[in-house]
Amino acid sequence: MSEHAEQFIAHLQALKERDRGALAALRHSLAFEPGCYPKAFPYVERFAGAAVHERDARRLALYAVAGLFARHPQQSAQSFATALGELMARRQSQSIEGRFIALLGADAENIVDYLRQAISLLAADAIGCDYARLLDDLSRWLNPAADPSLLRQRWARDFYRAAQASHEFTDAE
Repeated sequence: MSEHAEQFIAHLQALKERDRGALAALRHSLAFEPGCYPKAFPYVERFAGAAVHERDARRLALYAVAGLFARHPQQSAQSFATALGELMARRQSQSIEGRFIALLGADAENIVDYLRQAISLLAADAIGCDYARLLDDLSRWLNPAADPSLLRQRWARDFYRAAQASHEFTDAE
């Protein structure tokens, strides 16, 4: 993970501790395209950088992750895909796998919608994820010059390993 991503998540965690209004604004920003909700600007824009274009992938990822974090501010060391795999194993639900596969097929225009739905599922079971890593990953996914296929493959490995590990643990009991 990048140091910039770590600093941004530390900033969001500080907002969680001291400014519920900021988290409400960031949550509400998910109803808009990333970077298009003015009330979120004070909390995110300082991390975007002065020379960054408004449609820059990193800037869009900052806004998206800020909203996702505000929706479910539970940070953990496991990747987003690992957390979702754990959820699938915990619930024994094939619908979560279907949602994950649909998420893997998402493009830059709708990935944030799929992530918002998945974060809501994680929140329902109080499963956290590593938002700094999600920020770095989403920056790649949203970059039109990058090919997200390797990222999709890593997410698939993380998801299925977590789902299988949890399933094997359950079988051994």
